Amino acid sequence: MHPTAGRTGRVRHVLDIAAVPNHADLFADIDSMEPDRFAQHLSPDATMRFGNAPLVRGRDAIRDAWASFCDTVDGVHHDIVEQWEAGDATIVEASVTYTRKDRSRVTVPVVTIYRAGGELIADYRIFIDLAPLFAEGS
Repeated sequence: MHPTAGRTGRVRHVLDIAAVPNHADLFADIDSMEPDRFAQHLSPDATMRFGNAPLVRGRDAIRDAWASFCDTVDGVHHDIVEQWEAGDATIVEASVTYTRKDRSRVTVPVVTIYRAGGELIADYRIFIDLAPLFAEGS
């Protein structure tokens, strides 16, 4: 068991069902908007689903998809709300703030589930509604 702080700030204990690789820098690497920093966490044959977009297969394809998304915004910042681990899966609830090209910002909730395949992430799923990011006049 290990302690984790939830949205209330109270520390609770979470049972580690299986060892999960240490990806403590994962969201900092994503927020850097440097696709290679994100890709270093992924296995060569990783898969990723971003919202309702088609499944992306392979580290290089995922890196390229992230690079393409980064071209549409000026900034990304994740604030972790809570994190859980179950087996080889890590579930992260966060608020993500995007800085648009016009420098306005929008924050939306996101849940990310990633599964380890050894020391690297084999499956990465992002559950998010990006409509507010691309809505005109908001």
